[in-house]
Amino acid sequence: MKLDQGQVLVVDDNEMNRDLLSKRLRRQGLAVVVAENGRQALSEMQSQPFDLVLLDIMMPELNGYEVLEQLKADPLLRHIPVIMISALDDIDSVVRCIELGAEDYLFKPFNPTLLKARIGACLEKKRLRDQEQAYLKQLQEEQEKSERLLLNILPKPIADQLKQQQRTIADNFAEVTVMFADIVNFTELSSRLSPTELVSVLNTIFSAFDRLAEQHGLEKIKTIGDAYLVVGGLPIPRPDHVEAIAEMALDMQAAIAALDFAELSLNKPLTMRIGINTGPVGAGVIGTTKFTYDLWGDTVNTASRMESLGLPGQIQVTAETYERLKDRYQFQGRGAIDVKGKGEMVTYLLIGRK
Repeated sequence: MKLDQGQVLVVDDNEMNRDLLSKRLRRQGLAVVVAENGRQALSEMQSQPFDLVLLDIMMPELNGYEVLEQLKADPLLRHIPVIMISALDDIDSVVRCIELGAEDYLFKPFNPTLLKARIGACLEKKRLRDQEQAYLKQLQEEQEKSERLLLNILPKPIADQLKQQQRTIADNFAEVTVMFADIVNFTELSSRLSPTELVSVLNTIFSAFDRLAEQHGLEKIKTIGDAYLVVGGLPIPRPDHVEAIAEMALDMQAAIAALDFAELSLNKPLTMRIGINTGPVGAGVIGTTKFTYDLWGDTVNTASRMESLGLPGQIQVTAETYERLKDRYQFQGRGAIDVKGKGEMVTYLLIGRK
């Protein structure tokens, strides 16, 4: 740091010493603030930033040792370099100041050339430290940004495993609840809207669903076009995953009903089909580039069938899900439907809470 780039605090109870130091420093282009005693010095340091402190030892109230000790004990001030300037020329004083954290020690009367060199060295160290702290702060901000982006893709426990360089991340879960949601007549909708309008509509809807998933402690897996996939009970198992999914499904219906379709450039309200199933799944990270955390297994396929074979505006669930919810929620039996690859299955429509 050049000598014309820095603010220095001069602390000395002797007015003549203060004036002498201040004039020399100002001639070198430094900004100077003076303090007549230790308490005033600490107050000045807490109210404005300094790049260097020139500190006398022998002062009333708080002496230089005490000021230095308090300064170095304060996490917000301890980085400020301190040069002790004192008439005490014994080695014990020098050692004590260095042990307390002083950068340097000069004896009175000081040599102006030596003082200038010592000040320049301290200011340069301060500049390098400030630069390092700025780089570290920027690095931390970038790491936090990367962390947020990673958590937008993966659940936190899975992201932690990935950061530990686990090559294969896959688990089996004995029981979870899987939900698919899909916008009815999406193909017709997409043909009437511009790409920008369509993305705006989907973003509005799925952002509301994202908030609901976070609110209910559920894991959003992905969106596929107009389809939304969310699961309860992984990657951290929880006993109430079925109820949590049911609550989110009902809240999703309410969120869709509350949309201002005219504001979204739609000529009529939207409706959704929702399908839910409960059972075992496999889950893990798929791919090495543009990777994703995904689910697989019959439970997932069946949940998808519950959605695709469902009724507009309704929440269709399998018998497995119904059995776990029937005591706390209202259902309407739909009877048996033909499900590809499964044959006839008895399904139910979740109507609401009891």
